[in-house]
Amino acid sequence: MNFDEISNRGLVMLGCGKMGSAMLEGWLKAGLAPSAVHVIDPHPSDWLRAQGVSVNGPLPADPAVLMVAVKPQMMGDALPRVAGFGGGGTLVLSVAAGTPIAAFEAVFGPGTRVVRSMPNTPAAVGKGITAIVGNEDAGAGDLDMAEGLLSAIGQVVRLQSEDQIDAVTGVSGSGPAYVFYMIDALAAAGEAEGLPPEMAMQLAKATVAGAGVLAEAAVETPEQLRINVTSPKGTTQAGLSVLMDEATGLAPLMRATVKAATDRSRKLRG
Repeated sequence: MNFDEISNRGLVMLGCGKMGSAMLEGWLKAGLAPSAVHVIDPHPSDWLRAQGVSVNGPLPADPAVLMVAVKPQMMGDALPRVAGFGGGGTLVLSVAAGTPIAAFEAVFGPGTRVVRSMPNTPAAVGKGITAIVGNEDAGAGDLDMAEGLLSAIGQVVRLQSEDQIDAVTGVSGSGPAYVFYMIDALAAAGEAEGLPPEMAMQLAKATVAGAGVLAEAAVETPEQLRINVTSPKGTTQAGLSVLMDEATGLAPLMRATVKAATDRSRKLRG
């Protein structure tokens, strides 16, 4: 992306943990000058201190972007420190889970451009997917800016309304945990069929990771990729006959799983 505005006015990061560090690493590799970045973090890592960015130092008066990346339980204490950036001059970009746009508008005041994002944990290794949505004051350029910055940690999709965040939480926010559990279950199933535990886990991890890469890279749909490796009356078909059972298979289980996570997200939002 073009960092000209950020280079001229600066970018402030409120919090810089694993996800913030992954973003910062991506920006620096893409050409953003370390001098343009100002980090506020009570426990900065040794890696962060070695990047040449300002850590807990003086802040620019009118930064282009304020990136809010603190944990929800720390939000109440952290936000007042940067409330003076409200009013429209600075884009407030949140990667904090569970904090709605209205909460930022209450702190930063009228006219503040706010973009809320929902990343997931693979973002820490640059393989995430992040959903974004802006408030009424955020324009197309603000969403472009947010997407450009968040692309450092993976793919970005744009939502039509903030209400869709709950479904995103149920699918991609919580989704990595579903996949991790699937890896454990697949490894355990292999072990039950006689494989050594370490080998079963290696096979399960590599199979899930490889299938994911193939699904993203292929022109065919996941359905077609499945058909491609399913020979009539073969081993894959035998396994899929269990997994694709309409009553007890994976599809109804995943519908119930995503619904439960989405419902809980809605309940927590109130």
